[in-house]
Amino acid sequence: MNPTVAAPAAAADPEPPSLRAPSLRRRMASWLYEGTLMFGLVVLPGLLFGIATNTRHALDNRHGLQAVVFGVLAVYFVYFWCKGQTLPMKTWHIRMVDRAGRRVTWPRALVRYLLGWVWFLPPLAVMAPFGLSGGEVTVLMLGWVAVWALLSLFHPQRQFWHDVMAGTRLIDVRPDASRRR
Repeated sequence: MNPTVAAPAAAADPEPPSLRAPSLRRRMASWLYEGTLMFGLVVLPGLLFGIATNTRHALDNRHGLQAVVFGVLAVYFVYFWCKGQTLPMKTWHIRMVDRAGRRVTWPRALVRYLLGWVWFLPPLAVMAPFGLSGGEVTVLMLGWVAVWALLSLFHPQRQFWHDVMAGTRLIDVRPDASRRR
């Protein structure tokens, strides 16, 4: 081979197939499934908190309960993201890795957890200043979730922007179709 002649360029693939993002539809299905599981996850800690603090009314000790729920969810997500997958992610064949495709460390998973609150905080932040009702906040929340999810389509690797900021990425780990029967 002539050393002055360059080899033909490979097809312009922005990332190896092993690091491709799952479709937005699959990521959002996993997101909804995760939300369903979170209800079950926080029931027992909420009950134990209510018993321990002798809470008789839902609005009593709400900030303490919010802190407990925030902590329980942080432990859940950080633990399973460091292992690579939560149950919904396994179901939808999605894995979380760092930018290089390695396992996520707990500090990085914690940063992603904190940044992941961008799914909910902007609509909640405008609730009090504008005196929005619960129904208006729900509509605003659904609109914001749709906007935030669709913004991932503008990222070159189709990642959610909070993943980009946290240094994590969601990858497609579906089994090879040729091995399925």
